[in-house]
Amino acid sequence: MEALDNPVWHALTGLQAEFSEGSSLALRYQTDVAAFVALPDEVGPDAWNALAQIVGPGGVAVLFRPAPVVLPGDWEIAMRLNGLQMVATEPIGDADDTFVELEASDVDEMLALVERTRPGPFARRTVELGTYLGRRAETGNGLIAMAGERLHPPGYTELSAVCTDAEARKLGLATRLIRAVAAGIEARGETPILHVLAENDAAIRVYERLGFATRVAFEALIVQAPT
Repeated sequence: MEALDNPVWHALTGLQAEFSEGSSLALRYQTDVAAFVALPDEVGPDAWNALAQIVGPGGVAVLFRPAPVVLPGDWEIAMRLNGLQMVATEPIGDADDTFVELEASDVDEMLALVERTRPGPFARRTVELGTYLGRRAETGNGLIAMAGERLHPPGYTELSAVCTDAEARKLGLATRLIRAVAAGIEARGETPILHVLAENDAAIRVYERLGFATRVAFEALIVQAPT
């Protein structure tokens, strides 16, 4: 199985192992870093039992992998989210020093922007997973746009948390932020990837214009452990 078929597992067993909890049978990000859990490429009953121990009886987990997986009968699917995994097919990076690099001290502003714009899961320590860039309003210090790096499977880095306040849209900030973050990814010899809800047509068109192509459509599953 390719790393992109199971990116969370290959990130947590590789470059992002410091953020992992669990064992060789099941892993998750530390809960204040990201919401995702992961199972090995080949999933057996022992892996599901190990995951149940991690999340606890009746616990809920986000299983985020394009490769299909069959749940045991005592697990439940609480929600299915149809998504696309997209991969940059050409160099898209363009460094832009007009953006500021965001750090742990900026987390409250980042969380506030995420709350207003809803780009997807973002936790208090997500910023530790990679480079995050942002733009503040010209009047005041409020953060109005950002993008950054999340999953880091071998050879790839995921662009994530691409969000822009309503009053700052249609200024090209999202495109510029994606290119600026991608410049750092490509400088490391890696390929930018991203994940997007299949229903988000506007975002998909932007990504396609930038040079991303859909690698695979898949379901992200919110699963519940047996009680």
